[in-house]
Amino acid sequence: MTPVFSTEVPSPAGHYNQGMAAHQFIFISGQLPTGFPAETSLEEQVKIALQRVIAIAEAGGSSIEKIVKTTVYIADVNDWPAVNAAYAEFFGPNNKPARSIVPVPALHYGYKVEIEAIAAI
Repeated sequence: MTPVFSTEVPSPAGHYNQGMAAHQFIFISGQLPTGFPAETSLEEQVKIALQRVIAIAEAGGSSIEKIVKTTVYIADVNDWPAVNAAYAEFFGPNNKPARSIVPVPALHYGYKVEIEAIAAI
């Protein structure tokens, strides 16, 4: 296993790596839109989190086209349609990784979304 680190993404605040490469995959830790106000629009929070996921994937030798699975945590299940729309816009019409959307009671720092992923190398 090899740690994966992107200088384009804030360093982890806890005891974990941004990503870990193992068995031809990169397992990317959950990305919050830290550094931006929690009041940032939901659509922008999705975009920031996904940009960070892709930056980590690229640092490990992968790309947006090789994201095979994402897990999207949302602080309000009523935000599902807006998250889905921002997510679809980011990935485009033909790039559809497997995905789970999980409503949670709250996310760290009051953010509305956190996204983790698995990418093929």
